Amino acid sequence: MNELRVRAAGPGELDAVLAFWKTAAEGTSISDDREGVERLVARDPEALIVAERGGVLVGTVIAGFDGWRCHLYRLAVHPDHRRQGIGSALLTAAEERFAGLGGRRGDAMVLLRNERAQHAWRAAGYAPQEQWRRWVKPLTD
Repeated sequence: MNELRVRAAGPGELDAVLAFWKTAAEGTSISDDREGVERLVARDPEALIVAERGGVLVGTVIAGFDGWRCHLYRLAVHPDHRRQGIGSALLTAAEERFAGLGGRRGDAMVLLRNERAQHAWRAAGYAPQEQWRRWVKPLTD
């Protein structure tokens, strides 16, 4: 089996990442489009982390740090490659990035209905904070 390679995504890979999310990620956000991902990578080129095996994209995570908090988004592993340590490798890369930037705690948004994701996050040492609710307001139509 080919070795897993975890690295920051390049600007030329954004369309492939967006297509990958349609297959491997659950749920969408207003910023899950080419424009939104371009802004992310332009602002923080190391935030979008990908995993590839044999030149094939098999996983992603966004490790966003705003100088205060460490936020994890779009942890996704291709369905054909799950249960092979790819998610763990991505989270390790994200957590190492955060530690190097001075981050002290990572958080992730996980859909309530996504039980598989909840299990994966718990296995990685994360726990829900039941006392919080996410409040959102779209800033565009």
